[in-house]
Amino acid sequence: MQANGAGGGQQQQQPPPQGPELGCLGAQNGEASAGTAAGEQLAHANGLLPSANSGGPGGGGSPGGLGVNNGVPAAGGPGPAAAELGGGGGGGSALKKKKRLSQSDEDVIRLIGQHLHGLGLNQTVDLLMQESGCRLEHPSATKFRNHVMEGEWDKAENDLNELKALVHSPHAIVRMKFLLLQQKYLEYLEDGKVLEALQVLRCELTPLKYNTERIHVLSGYLMCSHAEDLRAKAEWEGKGTASRSKLLDKLQTYLPPSVMLPPRRLQNLLRQAVELQRDRCLYHNTKLDSNLDSVSLLIDHVCSRKQFPCYTQQILTEHCNEVWFCKFSNDGTKLATGSKDTTVIIWQVDPDTHQLKLLKTLEGHAYGVSYIAWSPDDNYLVACGPDDCSELWLWNVQTGELRTKMSQSHEDSLTSVAWNPDGKRFVTGGQRGQFYQCDLDGNLLDSWEGVRVQCLWCLSDGKTVLASDTHQRIRGYNFEDLTDRNIVQEDHPIMSFTISKNGRLALLNVATQGVHLWDLQDRVLVRKYQGVTQGFYTIHSCFGGHNEDFIASGSEDHKVYIWHKRSELPIAELTGHTRTVNCVSWNPQIPAMMASASDDGTVRIWGPAPFVDNQDIEGPHGCGFKGNLGKVIKEKSIKCW
Repeated sequence: MQANGAGGGQQQQQPPPQGPELGCLGAQNGEASAGTAAGEQLAHANGLLPSANSGGPGGGGSPGGLGVNNGVPAAGGPGPAAAELGGGGGGGSALKKKKRLSQSDEDVIRLIGQHLHGLGLNQTVDLLMQESGCRLEHPSATKFRNHVMEGEWDKAENDLNELKALVHSPHAIVRMKFLLLQQKYLEYLEDGKVLEALQVLRCELTPLKYNTERIHVLSGYLMCSHAEDLRAKAEWEGKGTASRSKLLDKLQTYLPPSVMLPPRRLQNLLRQAVELQRDRCLYHNTKLDSNLDSVSLLIDHVCSRKQFPCYTQQILTEHCNEVWFCKFSNDGTKLATGSKDTTVIIWQVDPDTHQLKLLKTLEGHAYGVSYIAWSPDDNYLVACGPDDCSELWLWNVQTGELRTKMSQSHEDSLTSVAWNPDGKRFVTGGQRGQFYQCDLDGNLLDSWEGVRVQCLWCLSDGKTVLASDTHQRIRGYNFEDLTDRNIVQEDHPIMSFTISKNGRLALLNVATQGVHLWDLQDRVLVRKYQGVTQGFYTIHSCFGGHNEDFIASGSEDHKVYIWHKRSELPIAELTGHTRTVNCVSWNPQIPAMMASASDDGTVRIWGPAPFVDNQDIEGPHGCGFKGNLGKVIKEKSIKCW
């Protein structure tokens, strides 16, 4: 009898079924037999057409011939000729001379076979292995797998003796046996067979002299009153297919892949390929589901630049002088902008249209507003002025009321501020040698003298404050034990800096040098980003996008520059401002929204292209790209690489 439309060796000696029955058998799994008219119709319906010129003495398409469809032979007549994959014709002779498969070909066949086996297409797997001459896994491994899944622990232990010669590490067998006996022990306990479980613990697990700490834990499970208690304490799924499959996954890690493939190997390779393509995609700015069902494996993953915040969505013109600073709230629902016109404007972000509208105007900052910091809960806003400003304003965002106006001394220069993660304290300072920690009412809690502060940041530990000073460095100051240490040393003045969410990376705007990325843990300079024009103006850059994969900075050449964190060359130059761009802020909750503030008196909101051509988006997750990423593209207010 034929299985899946291919010759089956010795069984071909018997006359095959006739008529439509043969065609149905041949059409299983999309492989058609060309023996009858019904078989030919099925072959055509499945997209596998029998060759008109192939076959034996009967000529093209006759029952005595053999059609080869996509490498799968379909036998139409009885006899040994079909079993030999050749009949009496010349096509069969060619098929006899099978090309020896390369190692990579064999690996691919095994991976496909494993995947098909997982889908339950076992007949297809058998046919694939038979035709290719490959073996999915070692026979001893197959036997071992079956015994584990059936819970036949004694037989599985015996199988380990056969596998011993195939395992590279001498300790691997002991570890595998321990895992087997652990499962056996837990299943006995769940079934209420306490004496049998105790026997396994004392006479089988303990003599292994392996992982005694785990054995002590296992012995404690004897006190579990019921099965649910056991499963909860052991963090175990219970007796059955789920726990045994997990056990098998662990056991497979000790076996060479030539003996037994690692679990779900093909899916893992495909997932790695998708993740690698995503990581290499210059414009990828959305969360990608790790489930392979959410992406297409038929096309490469490349995002279109039209989905990236490179296009002016809105221009805010309510300020009547230079705009020195802008910052989105932590929840992404508001934007605060500070200007030389002495005001702070709070804007509301529409969650649907992503348009901004004026919410509140906070007035009275006599020196202008050059720095703004949102409290961790976004309830408060602190505003600072330029170098000659000795005052600081603490606003209640909800009511628009001024809670605190703080000034320690008329000789102070309070130009920078940073919130403690607890939201109850903040630090502030300037370039005249003072550095304070205060509460929400402006009361002085601590001070650090002799530090000329350019920029401040509080780390997530709630103890350490980072401060850039006039000695071209960033130092860490601990107010609890009153210690300080050097972290970053540059050769030129640090005009501003910001820290990534995980506290690992620092982004510096360095006078005459541009934007530098530092690793704070290793204390090394990671990357120098090119393109930006940075003199001695204070320009504030930012991390942004999904997973903070991108970096943006203003520039004295009136542009906004965007880099992928791993690339020194900019991936976009945004034009539209007519004077120095002082600050950029990326919305922390909307990866496709960014704001920039300029001396031209405007704030620009950047987002994706208003209308996205279908030709630029492919795939179920809106990815695709037409054109060469290495080619310079100029379009309206953007230049991309």
